[in-house]
Amino acid sequence: MKRFPIAAAFCLLAAPAFAFHCPADMKDIDAALEAGTAISEAELSEVKTLRADGEALHKAGDHQGAVDTLAKAKAILGLN
Repeated sequence: MKRFPIAAAFCLLAAPAFAFHCPADMKDIDAALEAGTAISEAELSEVKTLRADGEALHKAGDHQGAVDTLAKAKAILGLN
């Protein structure tokens, strides 16, 4: 019985390791945009909009929405 609180505490401390990867996705998108890309102006505009929307969702706490939105931008850039 004494081990249960220790195990529970360990699980709670390990939880951030499994958090969503929104910042990493945003970094990947930013790096691809900085390096230059051969997509059309319309696609570039859409990527920038999706990137901004993804960051807004992340800041609002909707991490799944952010991951989904950023995945669309990454797909347009061919990063998936």
